[in-house]
Amino acid sequence: MFASKLRSVRGVVAAGLVLALAGGTAAGDWPNFNGPARDGHAPDTGLTWKWPADGPPVAWKRDAGAGFAGVAVSGGVAFLFNRVGADEVLVALDAATGAEKWKSVARTRYVDDFGFDDGPRCVPVAAGGRVFTLGADGDLRAVEAATGKELWQRNLLTAYHARKGYFGAGTGPIVVGDRLLVNAGGKGAGVVGLDPATGKELWKATDDGPSYSSPTPITVGGKACAAFFTRAGLVVVDAADGTVKATKGWRARIDASVNAASPVVRGDEVFLSSSYGTGAILLKLKGAEPEEVWSGDRSLSCHYNTPVLVGDYLYGIDGRQEGGAARLRCVEWKSGDVKWSVDRFGCASLIAVDGGLLAVTDGGELVRFSATEKEYQEVSRAKLLDAPCRAAPALADGRLYVRDEKRLLCVRLKETK
Repeated sequence: MFASKLRSVRGVVAAGLVLALAGGTAAGDWPNFNGPARDGHAPDTGLTWKWPADGPPVAWKRDAGAGFAGVAVSGGVAFLFNRVGADEVLVALDAATGAEKWKSVARTRYVDDFGFDDGPRCVPVAAGGRVFTLGADGDLRAVEAATGKELWQRNLLTAYHARKGYFGAGTGPIVVGDRLLVNAGGKGAGVVGLDPATGKELWKATDDGPSYSSPTPITVGGKACAAFFTRAGLVVVDAADGTVKATKGWRARIDASVNAASPVVRGDEVFLSSSYGTGAILLKLKGAEPEEVWSGDRSLSCHYNTPVLVGDYLYGIDGRQEGGAARLRCVEWKSGDVKWSVDRFGCASLIAVDGGLLAVTDGGELVRFSATEKEYQEVSRAKLLDAPCRAAPALADGRLYVRDEKRLLCVRLKETK
């Protein structure tokens, strides 16, 4: 599965996607949700998988505030976005030591009605010398990556008369080329394109409400685009001008539901998955109305975690988070056939790296398993954090960054001299 030819092809595709994301990404970065190319793949090699009984060595740790926003890493700096009291705080930390470089504080209109926690939920986006954050109140901010100085701020709920959603704002933004894109969720402004330098609106499109899914880059007809899984379903837009390239309705029939897993893209195919009896669908882009390859609720129905595609197989979590009954599954991309399933694995964030996969479970465990469709092969397991551990992990330069509701840990997965 990880043959040299496959690695070469994936490397070319990933490199093209990375270059589309705001001018490229330095080696060893994890600058936004789901990694450099937003596909859950990390470029690290030579990692250590034989851990001691208490897990990989901890490089550093620190207290973390409220929220489920994972860490972004860029240029040797780890960016932690959390809530402290009524403030949403972005902290820049030395990626190797955890030493604080600067702190940017934004007082919000905070009210305690975000559901099960106070947020924020969105991983910061580091691009073009700036860091972008989206808080639970809908506050979209840009600061200088070097200093933390605020460059601009606008509230999406106010600007676009968008609904807050069940758990506050939680759809991460994306930078594609010279555009900052976000599922704002207002009428006539379901998706908006902004100038990253100023926050000025450049275009807006659709009436799609906001989801809890972060967009994925995709190329359509040679154009740099983004695939959004909005509250209504798939929307593919041209990043430059907002032209809608394709749409497909895909959501639960009940109102008390969310779309939260990000689209998974391979070439001109897009995979979407939701829970609440909705299930998954694989689409092939052919004009404004994509062609359905397969769909159903018996393969990989993702509550909130985004699956990872390795070769011709998807690895992901099937089922709801409640009760710990969610399953880890391997599913064939082209058919939706389930190759193997591990019951009661629990919800988990996945990263493909160094010939296999890492899972950070909702229960705070780190699990290493093989990327093979033949059977589940667990390599290592260690308890790192307390439940619930729902923030997306980051892996950069051999260091894994994970957090729960109280702590942020940086663990070393590569030997240091």
